[in-house]
Amino acid sequence: MAHVAAIILAAGLGSRYRAQDAKIVTKVLADLDGRPLVRHVIDEALCSRCAPVVVVTGYAHEAVEAALADADVSLVHNPDYETGLASSLRRGVGRLPVNSQGAIVLLADMPKVSSTIINRLIEVFIDHPDADAVVPVYNGARGNPVLLARSLFPQIMQLKGDQGAKPILEAAAKNERIIYVPMDNEAVATDVDTPDALDALRAAKN
Repeated sequence: MAHVAAIILAAGLGSRYRAQDAKIVTKVLADLDGRPLVRHVIDEALCSRCAPVVVVTGYAHEAVEAALADADVSLVHNPDYETGLASSLRRGVGRLPVNSQGAIVLLADMPKVSSTIINRLIEVFIDHPDADAVVPVYNGARGNPVLLARSLFPQIMQLKGDQGAKPILEAAAKNERIIYVPMDNEAVATDVDTPDALDALRAAKN
């Protein structure tokens, strides 16, 4: 049995969203069907084969952590969230138990990603134990979430800036150590950057 954790990145400023909705404290707490965006992501991760589920907070962390008080997750605050995505990824990886063979990195503004998608990536990882990463593909483009193997953790801990794991994934691709998984579900390519994007999600459900 593979031990794969989930790291949910919920630390960002969400500047584009807040610029268009001054009432919202932080984008990840925007409401979708009675739950914050980040809670949709958490609930799907908890329903999947991932364990533990680590949530990295940053901007407005007190409000986010209060909203997640009853969630069965490990919360870790990133005080350096303004330096970019890499610092949050490092915080998340640093919180993982030693038996984690990999981690699925989920974005808190992608509420359509289901436990089925998460489990599919884990299944592919189990079938390809030498892979450095498992990446979903939709309509020919790479999507999220991405599963990163423990073999990449030392490199992740050296990351800086706002590119996240992109440089590491590019190197793994050159070495043919990434498994790409075609998906017929647009969820892996659907994020919420603006209030209009959230309205579109709401409309799609009606």
